[in-house]
Amino acid sequence: MHPIEIKPNVYWVGAVDWTTRDFHGYSTYRGTTYNAYLIMDEKITLFDTVKKDKKGELLHRIRNIVEPEKIDYLVVNHVEMDHSGCLPEIMEIVKPEKLFCSTMGRKTLLDHFHREDWPYEVVKPGQDLSLGSKTIQFIETRMLHWPDSMFSYVKEDKLLISSDAFGQHFASSERFDDEVNLNDLMYQAAKYYANILYLYSPLVSKLIASVQEMGLEIDMIAPDHGVIWRDPGRIINAYSEWSSHKARKKALVIYDTMWHSTEMMAKAVADGIQDEGVSVDLLDLTVNHRSEIMASVLDAKAIVLGSPTLNNGLLPRMAGFLMYMRGLKPANKIGAAFGSYGWSGEAVKLMNKVMEEMKFEIVDPGVRVKYVPSHENLKECVELGRRVGKAVTEAV
Repeated sequence: MHPIEIKPNVYWVGAVDWTTRDFHGYSTYRGTTYNAYLIMDEKITLFDTVKKDKKGELLHRIRNIVEPEKIDYLVVNHVEMDHSGCLPEIMEIVKPEKLFCSTMGRKTLLDHFHREDWPYEVVKPGQDLSLGSKTIQFIETRMLHWPDSMFSYVKEDKLLISSDAFGQHFASSERFDDEVNLNDLMYQAAKYYANILYLYSPLVSKLIASVQEMGLEIDMIAPDHGVIWRDPGRIINAYSEWSSHKARKKALVIYDTMWHSTEMMAKAVADGIQDEGVSVDLLDLTVNHRSEIMASVLDAKAIVLGSPTLNNGLLPRMAGFLMYMRGLKPANKIGAAFGSYGWSGEAVKLMNKVMEEMKFEIVDPGVRVKYVPSHENLKECVELGRRVGKAVTEAV
């Protein structure tokens, strides 16, 4: 794949990773891309690099435009290793006049690469940099999603190079949003938000408001992962909804089971939710990856958890999922729990405790069943589902 001109004299020179299937615990069954951008101007400037093992692809695409040694400036919007892994090698080849980064970017680069001798140029929020015919405005986006993160806005092109925001783990031969299946793209964008940016939703809301106050005209968004948005309004509007924790009339029944008793209960709970006219997804943790489930959590109003009791605790998959979900801080949710047990039965209490810590509204103390549920027990589960469904309808 050759470099692609996304704006006059602005080129995508990144790398497509077709085979990666795990991104520190996030399932990437569609692969990913590591996007880097090159501006050809009086000062030739490279924005970010790529993962270390993709250095050859980056250099190949740059060489189709210009010899890397002729690059004047490097801009590091984000130091995470999928965007800076090959930075030391690129620095040796390019030997840039300046390496632009945020204040925290410099600290983070030093912590990663321990190179005091690099030509750091720390930029302030709102600072402009002239490349000749093009002007870059730097926008600090601290904790979206690292302390060092910033955006680079190309004023003349109304182009926002947005670091890890507005991205997707999505490998394709196409480079633009209007060239791929829109439903697939928006699902991957939602999954990306739910698993990477969800906990920073208050900061996302503030950033969108700040950009609107600044009056930035954005004609295109070029993120560090996935395709480039030629319709930036679509993804900005989606981020506005996701960051406000806007929910649909939808519930998730997420469960793990040992000898199918909790599974029987899960199906009965789902039936009760559906009886109230609420959409429900039945998600067995043995076959649904946690990162896929989080994509569904994003717009669900209710989360109903089911687990048997094991060794006075939860089944490991449920315990792991709860730890993962708690770290992402979903908000404004309705919660409930259920589960089977043999002789102690702590699982329901433990699941409720975690949901209370996440400030979910617990609408029922939960249903516990000893060993195998009877017909009467399953009717209790249906009633639990109905109570959840009614709560969702009232809330949404």
